[in-house]
Amino acid sequence: MLRTLPQTRQQSWVYRLAGIAFFTVLTILAARVSIPLDPVPFTLQPLAVILSGMVLGWRDGLLSQALYVALIAAGLPLDAKAIGSAALVGPTAGFLIGFIGAAGVAGWLVERGDKRFWQRWLAGIVGILVIYLFGIIVLKAVTGLDWSKAWNAGVAPFIVPDLVKALIAAALTEGGRRLMLRGGE
Repeated sequence: MLRTLPQTRQQSWVYRLAGIAFFTVLTILAARVSIPLDPVPFTLQPLAVILSGMVLGWRDGLLSQALYVALIAAGLPLDAKAIGSAALVGPTAGFLIGFIGAAGVAGWLVERGDKRFWQRWLAGIVGILVIYLFGIIVLKAVTGLDWSKAWNAGVAPFIVPDLVKALIAAALTEGGRRLMLRGGE
C-alpha cells in the first residue's frame, strides 16, 4: 500500500499548504496548454487534477482544486479560456467543479489501494469519470444540447487523451508521493 502522507507534527501546516499551492499552480499552468475546441477546450488540466489527489492524498488534493475554483470564482482569469468567474456559469463550469471531486476520489482510491500500477491508473480513470459526470450535466443544462450532442462535444473527443493522462499520473504518483514524504520529514 502506498504510504499516506504524514499528518503528524513532522509535517507542518506550512508544508501541507505548499503542496496544495503547488498543485493549484500546476492546474493553472495546465490550463495554459490548451487547444481551443468548442465548447470545451482540450487542456492538460485533468492530469494535474488527478495527480494532485494521487500525490497529496484525497484531502489536500481536493483542497488544491477547491482553491483553483475559488480563485476563478474570485474573478481571476485562470481557466483555459481566461474568462474568470464567467467560466463558472458557462458550458465548462461542470468540468471545473468536477475537478474538486476528481482529485478527492482519485486520491481516496490511491490511499486505499496498493502499489500496483494498474490500480493507480484505474484511480485516475475514475477521477476523470467524475470530471465527465459533472461536466456533461452542466454542459447539457447550459447549452441545451441533448445528451448525445453533449457527450460528443464534452466527453467523446477527450476519452483517449484522458486515458493517457491517467496513465501518466499513475506513472508519476509513487515518485511524487516519495518526494512529498521526504520533504515532510
